[in-house]
Amino acid sequence: MDTFSGSSHSKAPEDLGKRQGVEEDLSDFEFALMRTFEGFARWQSECFGLVSNLSASGPEITLLNVIRMNDRPKTIKELARVTNRDDVPNIQYSLRKLASAGLIRKMGSGRGGVTYSVTDEGLKVTADFDAERRQLLLDAMAQVPGLAERVAEANRVMDVMTGIYDGISRSATARRQI
Repeated sequence: MDTFSGSSHSKAPEDLGKRQGVEEDLSDFEFALMRTFEGFARWQSECFGLVSNLSASGPEITLLNVIRMNDRPKTIKELARVTNRDDVPNIQYSLRKLASAGLIRKMGSGRGGVTYSVTDEGLKVTADFDAERRQLLLDAMAQVPGLAERVAEANRVMDVMTGIYDGISRSATARRQI
């Protein structure tokens, strides 16, 4: 059985006994990852709504916070790399939306000379967002004993899995195009 789709029509591996537990765990992990992403995006939007009237998606809020990170301007290439995204047209759309809301500014020109930085309003909104996040999220996490340590371990696992998924996506692309 294909544990991800629940289909009995998929060809089972010969060493089914050994791999089935790992495959089921991986499917459970992938579904948990999807649910976590959706919950995280909702959380970002709701928390952002506490500090801004702008209706922003989770990825837009992430871009705003990444632009503010380390208090230095970022290029689109840096934003894409830090967020592990390759959908540059969507990133550009989000940047225009954030700029028209007065939260970021575009500086420079040309292919390599354009950077984005937060405005004074963007700085205020991200600081207020951080304060709300700290109060709500960290207080909620404190209610679960040992969760902070488990989150640190989950971060390490997610970094490894990101590398694996990126690597096999390149392999799948190469196989499809050959």
